Amino acid sequence: MNHGHGGELLVRLLSEAGVDTAFGVVSVHNLPLVEAVAQHLRFVPVRHEAAAVNAADGFARASGGLGVAITSTGTGAGNAAGALVEALTAGSRVLHVTGQIDSEFLGSGRGVIHETRDQIGMLTAISKHAATVTSVETAEETLRAAIRHALSVPSGPASVEWPIDLQYSRHEFRPGSLEPTLLPPPDAAVLAEAAELLAAARRPVFWLGGGATGARDEVRALAERLGAAVFTSNSGRGTVPENHELVVGNFAAHESAAQLLADADLLVSIGTHFRSNETKHYHLKLPERHLQIDVDAEALGRVYPATVGVRGDAAAVLAALSTVESGTESGWRERVIETRKAVRDKLNEAIGPYAEICAALRDGLPAESVIARDVTIPSSQWGNRLLDIHDPRTNVFPVGGGIGQGLATGIGAALATPDAPTAVLVGDGGLAVHLGELCTLAQERPWLALVVFNDGGYGVLRNMQDHHRGQRAGVDLYTPDFARMAQSLDLPHALVSKPGQFADALAKAVAQQGPFVIEVDVTALPATPRPFVPPVPVPES
Repeated sequence: MNHGHGGELLVRLLSEAGVDTAFGVVSVHNLPLVEAVAQHLRFVPVRHEAAAVNAADGFARASGGLGVAITSTGTGAGNAAGALVEALTAGSRVLHVTGQIDSEFLGSGRGVIHETRDQIGMLTAISKHAATVTSVETAEETLRAAIRHALSVPSGPASVEWPIDLQYSRHEFRPGSLEPTLLPPPDAAVLAEAAELLAAARRPVFWLGGGATGARDEVRALAERLGAAVFTSNSGRGTVPENHELVVGNFAAHESAAQLLADADLLVSIGTHFRSNETKHYHLKLPERHLQIDVDAEALGRVYPATVGVRGDAAAVLAALSTVESGTESGWRERVIETRKAVRDKLNEAIGPYAEICAALRDGLPAESVIARDVTIPSSQWGNRLLDIHDPRTNVFPVGGGIGQGLATGIGAALATPDAPTAVLVGDGGLAVHLGELCTLAQERPWLALVVFNDGGYGVLRNMQDHHRGQRAGVDLYTPDFARMAQSLDLPHALVSKPGQFADALAKAVAQQGPFVIEVDVTALPATPRPFVPPVPVPES
């Protein structure tokens, strides 16, 4: 087929990109796109446009490919904005195709249904790349360019707005490329300086961010050869499997790791932003000698000064440094292993009854299971640190910290990995933000265990207010009866209200090989020895 309308063009390009699934909300301003995708691929009708982008984001992270979201113009595109901010923050490979009013009326301000002012300006602000289809002749290259931008390092969401009259128009399909743009090789002189730093190190530590996940073999080989401590950001988890004895993990800001970091003589950071919540709001002390590797030249030295900054793909840079040898100080490896144990022992002690739930989750799920997490106390306190991640594609969480995205992101990840169960950890407050996606869960029926930690509101913020202010506002919420809600959607439900019940509930959920809701009654379980208060600075009043 060399001719067809815009929907058939989109299907052709998605198939060329290896995409078989798209998420979206149908509208009068995207009908040709949705109808063609539903006919030739899999279209997943979510209940909110933000959920469409979240699900595409989760699909992309779990599959390693391209996630696709289709929304309408105006309010529909605006609804998707928050989820696009998350995809941009996470660097997710998402193609967002949104409708637009008839091309002849663009910019006229006459009040065409779904019309909004400067939609492309909004999309430009929240996407890595944004473009408008301006004619039938340029539509194919506009879409190809967007896909290339989404896939090219540093990756991120690409948005295309498409006037409805041009969607219906007939197109001639032409050959073209979807190959992402490649980075130039790292500078040889800078690599030589990096090699000197590595060779001189006696007590090295690594800090792995999301940019390290594409260099798993290279990172592990170098860390093992140097006997380096491996710290990670939340995004870098699983680059080296977290059951490895050198992986301290996402614990750089933990009190028990402070002395190891203080005594280190070289920091090797790879693809990390050094986010505020992982660096004590930029007050965390790290080694002065710093070898930083990143694809973004502007990231080099932006947060912590870089002794040597190397711009390049992590795998290529580390391959070039693969022959470097260093005389690691005697006893350093043992100190790394001791620190790894100490931070975990301290956190297990701090979370009380949830240590059992954390262990049951890891024991009850295959290593290849995606573990998607929303912003909730169990995720923030222990799920983002203590729950071992073995493969970075299984580590799905809101990098930007936005609440309510967990279920939709998890649905996308589950549909990308149908051969293993997916677990989604949410709070009752976060789930309520997109409660309608329970209908999507019931409709699509992925192999997904939804674990709802129910404490009657926003527990993270409640703890902050209790700790800093001694009074509450906006955090105690009316919560639905999740058992009856699940029953109304034909979703199996299990309640965990006592220690020792979670492992059995998870086993039932996994055996179901479909959707299953596990509700954990936080108010019925013993309280944690220390309430979790997020490391967010609050001025003293």
